[in-house]
Amino acid sequence: MDAIKVCVIGGGSTYTPELIEGLLARCAPVGLNEIHLVDTDEERLAILGPLASRMATAQAGAPVSIRWGSDRRAGIAGSRFVVSQIRVGGMAARERDEQLGREFGLIGQETVGVGGFANALRTIPVALDIAADIAELAPDATLLNFTNPAGLVTEALCRHTAVRTIGLCNVPWTMKARLAGAFEVDAADIELDYVGLNHLSWVRGVRVRDHDRTDDALAVYAATRSGSGSSERAADERSWTEQATGLLRAIPNYYLRYYYDTAAMLHHQQTSPTRASEVAGIELQLLRQYADPGLAEKPAGLSQRGGAYYSLAAAALMADLIGGSGATHVVDVPNAGAIPGLPDDVVVEVTARIDASGAHPLPVAPLRPDVDALLRSVKDAELLTVEAAVSGDEGAARLALLSNPIGPPLAQVDAVWRRLRELHRGLLGRLG
Repeated sequence: MDAIKVCVIGGGSTYTPELIEGLLARCAPVGLNEIHLVDTDEERLAILGPLASRMATAQAGAPVSIRWGSDRRAGIAGSRFVVSQIRVGGMAARERDEQLGREFGLIGQETVGVGGFANALRTIPVALDIAADIAELAPDATLLNFTNPAGLVTEALCRHTAVRTIGLCNVPWTMKARLAGAFEVDAADIELDYVGLNHLSWVRGVRVRDHDRTDDALAVYAATRSGSGSSERAADERSWTEQATGLLRAIPNYYLRYYYDTAAMLHHQQTSPTRASEVAGIELQLLRQYADPGLAEKPAGLSQRGGAYYSLAAAALMADLIGGSGATHVVDVPNAGAIPGLPDDVVVEVTARIDASGAHPLPVAPLRPDVDALLRSVKDAELLTVEAAVSGDEGAARLALLSNPIGPPLAQVDAVWRRLRELHRGLLGRLG
């Protein structure tokens, strides 16, 4: 097996120890011999690089070289996989995204609504620049995109580059893990009829060891909504009610709460701090821990940051792409006929079979009309967002805001657009 190099763009992220742990655990099946962390924030790299090196040294039988630096091209060159986990503008920009929604009485969130739109406009130009470097310096590499909004960024990459790109999210892994715990089986024993877009998805069926357990799975999620704590994530991740799962006949991705329960989420915003402010505090604590020269493992406190099973998703997918095992993963890839009635070239989040040539989405049953209508509305807004980010067309940007199901009404579109440009001036590529 050829030696494998993995480049992590955004290696100064507080998520990095989670990824390093997962890669080191699978270094043999992956054939991993080098991890190169890249980030524009050299202060963070000066903490995360040495921690990753200590983790590799402490991992018995893991002769993996750890390198780090701000030279993106050096990191990408010769890589078999490039993992993108960037946040353009940092946590301060996420805070502005969330506050933008609150300012106009709209959902303020980093991946959906006006916040997700702003995040995409900042991120897509940078993602395309990264892809251009990959095409030149590592043309056979696979780009694994964790960067939010993951579906939108993956859409832009698949539509406007020739780089093999697969989008990933931890939510499908979290769902499997929860059901595996409830049914007392391994996650590998669970097969999901999973369909939708990133952060807009439904599990319509669950099979456990080839037996239909859909009704039992719905019951697992049909607990009384009793989320505690003030964080937005606590509100997001509360179980759905029996009434909700019964009506939907599906387990909804918890981000659907912003669409199905908008008024409640707006009320939550009025009485709670932004998630960005909470994460900023968590990250400060984590970075202090990471800087401890005696630390050589992922600290338990990282679980507060979110992103559970993120490392499993990345490392398992790499191993299956190399081994060509034919295993299945829920990923973001062009539809290619998987969801009936949708264009082949739009990016969807579905189960795909993985082999050495990439991810191949598996056909699913047609969408119910209500699911189809919401998915198409969000996808239309996504396509307009990509067009605006790539072309610099302000008309497309304003139409993307208007067409978003949780975006502003027509009377607010221009005001929201002006405020967004003011908040993120200099970070919007061709849009300013």
